Amino acid sequence: MQKHTGICIIVSILLSMSIVNGDQQTTLNLMPIPAEIVLKDGIFRLDESFTLKIDDPADSRLYQAATGMLRRLAGRTGYFMPQDYITAESNLENPQIIVKTSRIGELKLFEDESYSLTITDKQITLIAETDIGALRGFETFLQLLSVDQNGYYFPNCVINDKPRFPWRGLMIDASRHFMPVDVIKRNLDGMAAVKLNVFHWHLADDQGFRVECKTWPKLHELGSDGFYYTQDQIKEIIAYAADRGIRVIPEFDIPAHATSWLVAYPELGSAPGPYSMERGWGIKDPTMNPVNEFTYAFLDEFFSEMAALFPDDYMHIGGDENNGKHWDANPEIQQFMKDNDIPDKHMLQAYFNKRILKILAKYNKKMIGWDEIFQPGLPTDIVIHSWRGQKSLIESAQKGYMGILSNGYYIDLIQTAQYHYLNDPIPEDTPLSAEEQKQILGGEATSWGELVTYETVDSRIWPRTAAIAERFWSPRSVKNVDDMYRRLEVTSFHLEELGLLHLKNYDMMLRRLTKDHDISSLKTFADVVEPVKIYTRHHQGKKYMSYSPYTRVVDAARTESMTARHFSKLVDQYIADPKNPDAAELILQLSVWQENHRQLVEIIKVSPVLKEIESMSADLEALANLGLEAAKALAKNKKLKKNVVDASVVLFENAAKPRGQVELMIVPSIRKLVSAASN
Repeated sequence: MQKHTGICIIVSILLSMSIVNGDQQTTLNLMPIPAEIVLKDGIFRLDESFTLKIDDPADSRLYQAATGMLRRLAGRTGYFMPQDYITAESNLENPQIIVKTSRIGELKLFEDESYSLTITDKQITLIAETDIGALRGFETFLQLLSVDQNGYYFPNCVINDKPRFPWRGLMIDASRHFMPVDVIKRNLDGMAAVKLNVFHWHLADDQGFRVECKTWPKLHELGSDGFYYTQDQIKEIIAYAADRGIRVIPEFDIPAHATSWLVAYPELGSAPGPYSMERGWGIKDPTMNPVNEFTYAFLDEFFSEMAALFPDDYMHIGGDENNGKHWDANPEIQQFMKDNDIPDKHMLQAYFNKRILKILAKYNKKMIGWDEIFQPGLPTDIVIHSWRGQKSLIESAQKGYMGILSNGYYIDLIQTAQYHYLNDPIPEDTPLSAEEQKQILGGEATSWGELVTYETVDSRIWPRTAAIAERFWSPRSVKNVDDMYRRLEVTSFHLEELGLLHLKNYDMMLRRLTKDHDISSLKTFADVVEPVKIYTRHHQGKKYMSYSPYTRVVDAARTESMTARHFSKLVDQYIADPKNPDAAELILQLSVWQENHRQLVEIIKVSPVLKEIESMSADLEALANLGLEAAKALAKNKKLKKNVVDASVVLFENAAKPRGQVELMIVPSIRKLVSAASN
């Protein structure tokens, strides 16, 4: 253990510094950081003769992945490489890269995803136990591509890599806002690029049932508003994920979050119907009836069909946020609880879960569900999916249950990449023994769908999920936040080549907001704001519904302002030394903000949708004026005038208030600058 930790520390240091090869200099931009990497002298110089050979029995997944890797490599370099499609017949005499695997990997928990990558001046070798491991190696290989004045190259190195956790997931909620097939596919590509291996597909909730069901067809006919995946589309996506070494786990939330089920089949409900489609957000009352035998007969037939459609060993039943109101109001349910000594709704749900567990086991499926399914009497081969946090995860592990963590990875809550990155499924101070720690399988980033559409979902998932992916893959000791942000910027850029729209749609949404006028002033403003955090947006301003517009500044704004983050560093440097080399950049940035409001006002005049952020834009101008005055005082080693400092108190108070459900992120930095100039 000590040896491994030491290697990880060396790796982290090496990846945070520049590596010099003769007169060539490069900075490695790997994400996730590999378990072990040793850099060597020399480089492998890439040219248009580059070829690849797979020394392996027929494996269509590996051939397809190798072909895709070559296309991406050619796309980045512009090199006209000689190979078209890699096949079993691609027997080259002197390939530059040789790929060797022992077997075709299975899409299952604990499958081997390790690989070894060796790069020398003349030869590249990628060796893996399974083809899935080779796929992970391809991504690292692409990330190693470097450039100098002589062209493209790969640094000589030896990498031995494997994931820290076997369950590394992303959940996409397609129920609250439907996500078309192309959205799912491009996000699967993004997952593969950062070595995530579980796609958790939230397919049924109050607002929509999204799967074609032939056994009970009214589910998709009446419970989807016409937006659902056909079974052929489901199979297409499962195959697409499999080609990338990604498991697909569906979630059908029961017994609560059940409105869309009950619209179709009200006889499943605990309260008399009829039910109507839910358009709002939050915890709703409709809940399946756990004492009606029809419920179990229905779900038996349903899960029989879904088990045949989804091949993974696990099926997610949700099981969360049952408020119990319809159970409390149903005399039949209350009598059943009394007759069977069931004291409360939690134990009644435990009864329900045990019945569902038998159904799933009948179809060779294992149960996974949110914290609420953790009840006495369930077998330990189920998986507890923790949204509540470490306490419940630790408790379930101590009782022998496997678990995964999503608390701290709720990417819809608009928290920083740093916050997610430093949240660990097994923190250093864990009370779990070494044996108990094995019960923690990993975690999932969760993209809940209330406030996102197909236009904005990529920007809420990426690039922060790449930082989460590193937490799931890389050693725990890899946690240099500044270096993570450096590499995250490069990773974000590379993700765009996969068709993800997290960068591209930003300008598009700003153009719509300006009615296709010049977006530069709006972009300058939007670059320094972020949407309000956690669940604030649900309770601030107008009430959101599923059909509300998700096209305002708050929707276009990035989840994390890199401009504000960079400005904060400039302020720290300036306070330490007003004559530092980057001082001019700070003054220039403040000058841009100082002039921006008068330009943006002209755009607001022709685009009333922007009126809600006008006063905040004025605050940005005022903050910039104040910042320039404070910077000038610091440069002259003089104190800010008392009347300026006194007036700043009101400005900071006003500027910190959200408007249009966005927050101005430079307020703390200007406050710090003023504080320094006041002392």
